[in-house]
Amino acid sequence: MRKVLFTLLNVVAVLCAASAAFAAEGAVAPQVVSMIAIGTAIGMGLAALGCGIGMGFGLRGACEGTARNPDVSGKITVTMLIGLAMIESLAIYTLVIDLIILFANPYL
Repeated sequence: MRKVLFTLLNVVAVLCAASAAFAAEGAVAPQVVSMIAIGTAIGMGLAALGCGIGMGFGLRGACEGTARNPDVSGKITVTMLIGLAMIESLAIYTLVIDLIILFANPYL
């Protein structure tokens, strides 16, 4: 089943890329712009999903640690906030790359 799905996804990708491959030299096909927009949306969605899951695990761990040992809640909170900031920076980097692909694409 996995091989069939992988093959179908490759076929769809090749068919979508065919219009860009056969496009005229000076013109930009509208399909290329729409594929770029769809790709950046999917990339940002996956980054947000991954960061949300990571933040949830981090928050769960901090809550469990505080529940086990309330005396060190200050240290746990500081460490958790630093970790959440690092995780959120991954989503911000993805947003910056997506905006570069959308608006500063040298191929368009």
